[in-house]
Amino acid sequence: MNNSDLADHLSSATGSSKADAKKIVDTVFAAIADAAAKGEEISLNGFGKFKVKASAEREGRNPSTGATITIAASKKLSFTPAKAVKDKLNG
Repeated sequence: MNNSDLADHLSSATGSSKADAKKIVDTVFAAIADAAAKGEEISLNGFGKFKVKASAEREGRNPSTGATITIAASKKLSFTPAKAVKDKLNG
């Protein structure tokens, strides 16, 4: 499922136009991305939590040459599903 499929599903479920549903989907994802960029935790009841996690700088190897390289520190967005979602996935 992609953004367009989600907007189609939303428009048919609510009776709104596809253009309005697409705006809503885009706005929701933009709000999640903005909150994550600020380092905030996004908690969606019954669905799960998005958290920003820091990954420290570390050493790695270039697979082609075997040379040691430094992998820069970065931030990652992780998702932890809620119990209801886990139960739905596991039948």
